[in-house]
Amino acid sequence: MKLWFNKGIWKRKNTDEKIRELSLSDIKKIAILRHAALGDMVLTRSFILEARKAFPNAVITLSVVSNYTRGTPEDLVDRVHIVYGSDKKDASIRERYKRFKELGDQDIIFDLATTSRSTLTCLLNRATLKIGFPYRKLQARLLFDIATPRSDLNFEGCDMMNMLNALGIKTAYPHQYDMPGEALKREKPYIIYFIGASTPDKVWPADRFSQLIEVMSKDYPDHDHLVLEGIQAWETADKILAPLQKTGNAGVINAYTIDETVSVLKGADLVISNDTGIRHLAIVSETPTVGIFFQDPFRYWPRFEIHDVAMPDENGPASAEEVHNCCKNILAKTLKQAV
Repeated sequence: MKLWFNKGIWKRKNTDEKIRELSLSDIKKIAILRHAALGDMVLTRSFILEARKAFPNAVITLSVVSNYTRGTPEDLVDRVHIVYGSDKKDASIRERYKRFKELGDQDIIFDLATTSRSTLTCLLNRATLKIGFPYRKLQARLLFDIATPRSDLNFEGCDMMNMLNALGIKTAYPHQYDMPGEALKREKPYIIYFIGASTPDKVWPADRFSQLIEVMSKDYPDHDHLVLEGIQAWETADKILAPLQKTGNAGVINAYTIDETVSVLKGADLVISNDTGIRHLAIVSETPTVGIFFQDPFRYWPRFEIHDVAMPDENGPASAEEVHNCCKNILAKTLKQAV
């Protein structure tokens, strides 16, 4: 193995010597640390797939945190390591320490989180190489042998792939996810509008969703325009659909599990969402998306041609017209390709 970069990546002084003594086939144990919620978790699938191809003889362990296990790609890894999170506040220091140490010695640790818990996991377990993408140089010097760049201006999936690229490993683009699940079959093609978010302040205004669905239902009369509700009180479709009672192709759809949600998203021709969790599920399901963003849009925007984002304007959230234009641009490409 060798390092495939000259500048822009931090490395410890003895890293070149370590790398020269290794080959990809020599790597027997890899740990991938991804302490993240559903939306960020599912994006890890592409990294695991590429690591599996690059290190064919390695046992891959995915380290997650106990309060964020939804969407864990257990189908792609050999072992899941779980550290205690905020749902285990009663756990003693000794119990927490034991959980961190259960990861065990590794040939390579890839830290795809750089959180307080992933930092402790990295510090408390030995590895020939430790690779991460911290925001701060101090973290790089403290934790890693190799630290690749990380920026909120890049799609995070690409920043993760840099860790493999630094070792001379070619990775696919667009990224591959191999998300399991069958697409929902309905009589008519459909477009999904997800109206939920983690907090009420991140929800796009109901009247703008109504305006968007009204104009989209006229632009695409052969499609059903379905509002996917969330589980919180502010995530119901009542206010949005009330002005659309005379719109015959607008309605509600529900999904109560991740499997059901993936099925709904896989079957859609387009998913419009102001929530990164649902949108990332659509991305890994290879469904076209339009994201409605309030902040950090570039970090969550894969530059694949089937995805777009509606940017906020100076006065607040994106206008219905802006989101509508994004939808038309995506569907002009994808519906034409499907014919």
